[in-house]
This record gives sequence, C-alpha cells and structure tokens, in this order.
Amino acid sequence: MFNRSDITRNQCQLFGGQAKLGYDWWWHSFTAIDSETGDEKPFFIEFFLCNPACGGAEPVLGQLPANRAKGVKPSYLMVKAGCWGEGARQIHNFYGWEKIDVDMGVPFSIKAGECFLTEDKTWGRVSLSEEEVDKHPEYMSGSGEITWNLTINKKIAFNVGYGAGNLFRKLQLFEMFWHAEGMKTEYSGEIVLDGHKYTVDPKTCYGYADKNWGKDFTSPWVWLSSNNLTSKLLDKKLENSVFDIGGGRPKVGPIALNRELLSAYWYEGKPYEFNFSKFWTFTRTSFNCKETDDKIVWRVEQKNLFDCIVANISCDKKDMLLVNYEAPNGKKLHKRLWNGGNGKGTVMLFHCGRLVDEVICENVGCEYGEYDQRLSRL
Repeated sequence: MFNRSDITRNQCQLFGGQAKLGYDWWWHSFTAIDSETGDEKPFFIEFFLCNPACGGAEPVLGQLPANRAKGVKPSYLMVKAGCWGEGARQIHNFYGWEKIDVDMGVPFSIKAGECFLTEDKTWGRVSLSEEEVDKHPEYMSGSGEITWNLTINKKIAFNVGYGAGNLFRKLQLFEMFWHAEGMKTEYSGEIVLDGHKYTVDPKTCYGYADKNWGKDFTSPWVWLSSNNLTSKLLDKKLENSVFDIGGGRPKVGPIALNRELLSAYWYEGKPYEFNFSKFWTFTRTSFNCKETDDKIVWRVEQKNLFDCIVANISCDKKDMLLVNYEAPNGKKLHKRLWNGGNGKGTVMLFHCGRLVDEVICENVGCEYGEYDQRLSRL
C-alpha cells in the first residue's frame, strides 16, 4: 500500500556516482492567505543540491558562458522560492558547498546562510534585485524577496515501492527517482513576499511535499496533484483525499522506457494505485499534454486489473511560470517547463467499470515540459 511513510528516502542521496554527477531536491508547495485582503496565493519553496564532489567555497554555475564553453559542471545549493498567479516568479539564491551544512542521516537537514530545511520545519530568505537579475542571467532567476517560517506536517505519503527502495537507491539505477513523503501536507506559519505578509493555515493550504533525485531529468516531464477535492457524487468537499500523478519517460541506466506515469489516489481512506513498476497489477497508461495559446492542458488515463482513473486538468499560462533548472551535466534542455499551482479540472475514478466518484479539483499543482530537441542533439 502506497500510503507508507519512509523518511529514509528523504535522506540526501548524493553519494557514490551521484556525488560527481547528481542532484537531490526537496519541494514544498502550498496556498497562503493574504493577511490584508484574505485572497489566496500559491507559493513554493525548494532546496536543490547539485554535484557536491565538484564544489568549493563558491557556487559553480553551469550557465556561465565560460563554464559552458569548458564543460564545467554546476555545483551548489540552490534555494528556490516563488509564487504563482499574478506576479508569478522564481527567486534563486546559491551557496558553495563549503558554506552548506547537510546532515546525511535520518531525519535529513540542510542549512546555509539564513535558510534551513528538515522533515518538520523550514525557514529562510531569498532575495535578488532587478540589477542582479540583469547582470547574472546564469542565476536563471527573477527578482524580489521572500522570507518564510513554516512548520510541516506530512499527512499522506505516496511511496512508489521497490523502485525507490534501498537496493535501487544504492545501485542508483534510475536516472530520476521520486518519493512523495507528503502528497498531502499541512503547513502552518507565515510567508512574506516583497514585504507583504501571507498566513499559511493547515486547513486551507492544500500543501504538498516531495523530492526527486538522480543524474538527469525526464522528458516529457509531467506532474499533477491536489488535495482540494469536491465530490460531485456526495456534493461535499473531501477531507481525506488526495491524488498525485508524475513521471514521463523513465530511464534505467541507458535504457529509456515507454512513456509512463506513476499515480496514487487516496480516496477517503481507500488506496487506488496505478504503478507501472508493479508489473503484476498490469497498469496501462495513456496521457496527452499540450500547450494552447493561453493554457496548458493535461489528460491522463490509467488502468489496472480492477480500477481506472481519468484526469482532465488545465491551468492558465498567465498564472504559471517557466521553471528553471540546469542538469548536473551543465545542460539546460528544458526551455519550456511550465509549472503552476492554480490548476483546475476533474478526476473520475472507476472500480470494476463502475464510477466510484467524479471530483472537482482545485489548487492543482501541475507541471509539463519536453526537452528542446535542437539542444538535446548537441
């Protein structure tokens, strides 16, 4: 059963080969309430570690023209914080490895400058001026300032099983691993954007926490998740439900698999899982993601022996951003990786061909992008 906590998977995985060519990131997203107007605004915070064996006192930035020309690999902690909706942005601050304190044990922790993260709390500050943004495109960042102080209570997990288990982690077989310790997470505290305060309430934050690690990213890149769900059948909000869908095209060593997604749907305490790595469930997946003039649109259909899930989600591009990452090899192949927190749509769940429920989804965390094929051939 996928709702099984395993914080050993949240340990830092940058050892062995992944210390020289690898990344490890911890992602947190949630909705906050404007302290003055009461309006909702979605935020995200991420701690992204890269190539510790290549680092030193100062961060090594892979998008610097000189580093790109020499094939120098990036090495740093990037603390990313930002928001979606009006004024969507991502703000990046970088730290060299000699200025980062990483606890490799259980529970993990990361500390650098004013920023800190562990299993149950995070605080920090990121800041960048417009002048710095213009002067340093290698930062891949927008401007502004965000501070935060939050407690973290992870309620429902998506444990993908043996594919991210101890043996596979040690062997570092997959190019990109995933674990969602808190696909439903309750955050509480405060976040401040450019001096404007927002309150984070555990009952209205619709929070999410996961991590990814590996040697490279996936293309296509797909993610959908929400725990703000309203049942059409019962005509009420579901308080103990969440779905999480992610993946693209997994690679085991040099071998690329077919387009595959992993998904879990915790429906009022009942687990429904669609996991291609659990071959005995005969999971089949089809998905289509597209970019229109003003929206990103996802359609996902997955079936196993007894169950079926159909998700139809969209998000306005004006509320999203093109999220920026560089891979551990220094390449930036994702030029249009759309990322948002205001997705909307429906999810239908069937059991043995009969509709269990159709739910209205709001505050959907969502992501879609594919490599720039011109760059991937270089």
